[in-house]
Amino acid sequence: MSHERPTSILKQPTAVWAVAFASVIAFMGIGLVDPILPAIAKSLQATPTQTEMLFTSYLLITGAAMFFTSWISSRIGAKRTLLIGLALIVVFALAAGLSQNVESIIGFRAGWGLGNALFISTALATIVGAASGGTSSAIILYEAALGLGIAIGPLLGGLLGSWSWRGPFFGTATLMAIGFIAIVALLKKNPEKPTPTRLSAPFRALGKPALGFLAAAALFYNIGFFVLLAYTPFALVPLGVEDAITLGLIFFGWGVALAVTSVWVAPLLTSRLPRTRVLWLVMPLLALDLLAAGLFVNSLVALIVCVIVGGLLLGILNTVLTECVMEATDLPRAVASSAYSGVRFLGGAIAPPAATLLADTVSRAMPFYAGCISVLIAAALIVIGHKHLKRVDAPTETAQQEAEVLALADAD
Repeated sequence: MSHERPTSILKQPTAVWAVAFASVIAFMGIGLVDPILPAIAKSLQATPTQTEMLFTSYLLITGAAMFFTSWISSRIGAKRTLLIGLALIVVFALAAGLSQNVESIIGFRAGWGLGNALFISTALATIVGAASGGTSSAIILYEAALGLGIAIGPLLGGLLGSWSWRGPFFGTATLMAIGFIAIVALLKKNPEKPTPTRLSAPFRALGKPALGFLAAAALFYNIGFFVLLAYTPFALVPLGVEDAITLGLIFFGWGVALAVTSVWVAPLLTSRLPRTRVLWLVMPLLALDLLAAGLFVNSLVALIVCVIVGGLLLGILNTVLTECVMEATDLPRAVASSAYSGVRFLGGAIAPPAATLLADTVSRAMPFYAGCISVLIAAALIVIGHKHLKRVDAPTETAQQEAEVLALADAD
């Protein structure tokens, strides 16, 4: 790892702060709707499965778009890609807040997902490129932005959702509009001409065994991730927790836990153990956490504990899995990231409605059991593909490589 020391995280150009602010808001969008899911279902007479489609449409389009974001940004430049992404989020978040039925919100969340894919895939490179106080300062700032966004999203969603389920959508649109104006005013056009990448590059990349195994493992892992994030609010309703503020506080705790282990614990573990070993150890722990959530689905305290513990484990796994992807092949990192993210978001898209269907047809505990099995499949894929993953346990990466790794960590 590079020993370059940042002068100060605060000594950054205004352009860096503009992109960092917008990054916080973009990552907030992931968990923003979580506390208002029961409220939307109640207000719009929607079933839990219909409401969970808010995650599915968002993640499905985000994943599909990820295959093409490197192709787009390499042709029109980072600043234009950022602004198009922000503009799409503003328009579709506002439209979602004005919707009169759940079907409309599902459609507008899809447009939101497209904007988010364009933005988050470009933000890190822009922050690193615009930083003047050293790459390390930019990396720390980006880590802080994504951690802050993931933690604040559910809390802000809960606070605004206590006024109306429309509140979080209007809040996001307003904040993203401010971010758009800041980037227009403060981010200078990138003087470097982008090197175009081929449209087929991410699809061909999945033919590499190492990347194929990791992407497949991430798909099953993400099913467990989104069972915990998207289904648990509905599992808590029979236990008397359905107001947006309480749900927001619970998932704020989840987000803080995820951010802490992603930024500090994951690097600590990978400095002492091979990355694949960390995955072998932590994935079964996540499976046990989901199993416990199923076994204690009728206990409010136990479910809340499972959510927080799950956040701690997810933070480690998000970061280490993405680091593995960056190190697994000799492919350009942007291409590997696009291919991996496109596949892993499919798991996030499948899980929420599948979970509520299982709850309706089998039992409230069954989604957690299914998530447990899915995470064990992910762990098995890592073990089975171990001979293709020798590169990921190589010596630690440079600070610049760490920066690229973080571009997709916690984007799910």
